[in-house]
Amino acid sequence: MNKFYKRFLLLVFLVLGISGTVIYTTVDIHTLRNITEFHPWSLALAVLAVSLGMFFDGSRLMHLVKISNERITLYQAVQVIFGNYFLALLTPGATGGAVAQLMFLRRAGVSTGKAAVLVIVRTLSSIFFLILCMPFIFLHDAGIVPGISNETLMAVTLTAFAVILGIVFGARKGTLDYTVIRLTKRCSNEKRKRIFAFYRDTKSAIQLLLRSPRSMLLVFVESGLNLLCIYAIVPCLLLGLGVTDADWYTVMGRMIFLNMLLYFTPTPGGSGVAEGGFVLLFADTVPAGTVGIVAVCWRLIAEYLPFFIGFYYTIAVFGKDFLNRHLAK
Repeated sequence: MNKFYKRFLLLVFLVLGISGTVIYTTVDIHTLRNITEFHPWSLALAVLAVSLGMFFDGSRLMHLVKISNERITLYQAVQVIFGNYFLALLTPGATGGAVAQLMFLRRAGVSTGKAAVLVIVRTLSSIFFLILCMPFIFLHDAGIVPGISNETLMAVTLTAFAVILGIVFGARKGTLDYTVIRLTKRCSNEKRKRIFAFYRDTKSAIQLLLRSPRSMLLVFVESGLNLLCIYAIVPCLLLGLGVTDADWYTVMGRMIFLNMLLYFTPTPGGSGVAEGGFVLLFADTVPAGTVGIVAVCWRLIAEYLPFFIGFYYTIAVFGKDFLNRHLAK
């Protein structure tokens, strides 16, 4: 059996195992009653929310490409987005997502250098939006993480924000060049080349961000709308269970906090961490015995459905042999 199918089957067993464990450990005598009262229209509403999120994601990518003096169609942008979901779930730490974006952007006629810069900007704009949301979440939701005070979390967030600003300023002025050279002094030549290439692309991404402030403001707004629409899947599912009196500010805030953590998890697509974190954060909000089922449904709509669409596009455009060669590297 080739490497692609082994990786695919491993992912399927991992998802089924995690989903089954989460549901099994969270069901109780109230589960059946809550499930029978579930309104199916909320699933359609959740799919609509994720579809809107994908639209804003494609729109911001088209605007980013336009800023770099290139052009792609909405259909090509959609391929980039779904391809990202596909390879991100097949690789540890979602590292394959960036590769998929590069593949599809190059296929659309964008040069490799510009494609790498666009991938970095796309990621940075999402992370920057989430970081800006953090203080508002911590000021509203006391004790979001058991055992860690909101003051500590606020300090970590402000530190991360200051570090990002420092990197932006240092890369733009060139003062960070010497630090990168010193830190990589003892690395092998091959590793140094990779680090320098990433640093060069990051500098180019920062220059792109600062070159067109008005256009980048639009990209930033679309990044926020993209993320908020995808996170709105959970409120849609909760409404289907008859939850109408929840603090929706807190619900969306916890979704933002959880997804911020998923950017830095080593598992493919955050599998395991996402479901476990959801159960931890929403055990008191979701009706008794259904938190695990809602967690699995959220992942199914937000991650696994786009994964299979990305699988179709990747196979249709590049073929299975290309995936085998990529995964073998």
